[in-house]
Amino acid sequence: MKTTVEKLDDVNTLVKGTIDAEAIEKALDKLAKEAQKHVKVDGFRPGKVPLAMVKKIHGERLRQDAESEALGALVDEAVKEAGIDAAKLIGQPLFKRYEKNESGAIEVELELASRPEPAIEGYEKLVPKYKKPTASQKEIDAKLKEYAEQNVEYEPLKRKRALKEGDWATIDFEGFIDGEAFEGGKAEKFNLVIGSGQFIPGFEEQLVGMKIGESKEIEVTFPEEYPAENLAGKAAKFNVVLHEIKQKGEAKADDALAQKLLGKEEATLEDLKAKIAEQIEREKLSKLYHDELKPKLIDALVEAYDFALPHNIVEQEIDAQVSAKVRQMSAEELTALREDEEKIKAMREELREEAERSVKATFIVDLLAQKEDVSVSDQEVSEALYYEAIMSGQEPAQVIKYYQEQNLLPAVKMGMIEDKLFGKLLKLDEA
Repeated sequence: MKTTVEKLDDVNTLVKGTIDAEAIEKALDKLAKEAQKHVKVDGFRPGKVPLAMVKKIHGERLRQDAESEALGALVDEAVKEAGIDAAKLIGQPLFKRYEKNESGAIEVELELASRPEPAIEGYEKLVPKYKKPTASQKEIDAKLKEYAEQNVEYEPLKRKRALKEGDWATIDFEGFIDGEAFEGGKAEKFNLVIGSGQFIPGFEEQLVGMKIGESKEIEVTFPEEYPAENLAGKAAKFNVVLHEIKQKGEAKADDALAQKLLGKEEATLEDLKAKIAEQIEREKLSKLYHDELKPKLIDALVEAYDFALPHNIVEQEIDAQVSAKVRQMSAEELTALREDEEKIKAMREELREEAERSVKATFIVDLLAQKEDVSVSDQEVSEALYYEAIMSGQEPAQVIKYYQEQNLLPAVKMGMIEDKLFGKLLKLDEA
């Protein structure tokens, strides 16, 4: 086995070598002897199957394993020769060449990469300055009015009238398809706010104008995308009886509203206004961070530090970005891309600069997180995904399983570390 190594830069090393046929056969014999102990063939006792027969039965897999083992030995030799700290190797080798010649030897050319460890100093000066956002009285009053209207109580009618949009209706209903009642289509003393969109389109609108004690038959069609397949797209008739109408009371912003929203008996309207001001300021600060401060800080860090990047990690990032673009392509665009190798190469080169920037930013964030003692536990990642699932109405276990299966948890964790780090550098908690 012969190898030569060439340091391309601080982190990338080019390895050229030849794995001779003898080394492969030697590894193949060793693996075959190990397999011989476990191979079962009728007519032979365990462990007594002839080596030639073992090779015949499992030859292809054993040869692949032998070549892989020989390649591993070549890489180990190259790492030692180049004086690379094996613990700092990152990613998979980037193969440039892997060809068998006439003698059965394998000619190999690959790149190994180590984790960059540049000196990141003076980064505190790169943190952008900003002014803490404040909540105006107009914004506080608008939010207070919104909360008051959302929490208004419904009260009995002061005088009898017909049902209208925005009213609270208490109804009985029963639904029929082709004259037959269907499961889940019946309820008694059901409370429904007219115009809330709680029922399928057309149902609530046809209740408008009904009077207390009145019965009415209404006709609707279930949407084609309705979750229950036996109802989707079907025409239905509902018999409805209106029992009670309540109207919205007056929206009041007072101590009672504060006590309800803050969950404290001693809460006052001023307490609620103070909480609303905090909420508005947090929302403004979050928007400022995501829209302006975070991009500025990333740009400043990427521009300030120059160091070699692992080629294999850059190629990996290009792969990810190509995959993202491909998912957005039409069938015609995909076909054209598959049939033109030059287009694929051109696309990769177009994405290279952004990929290098992304990889560089990731290494800088990783190094700064170590300096600033910032970390995120796996438990914190799970809790964040759980909260995200609950807020979006999804099943938390399914969301976490999806992220695990798609190997997205490391990216989520890195994003959380980034936000935690930048929050510390920007002193957002003190803002």
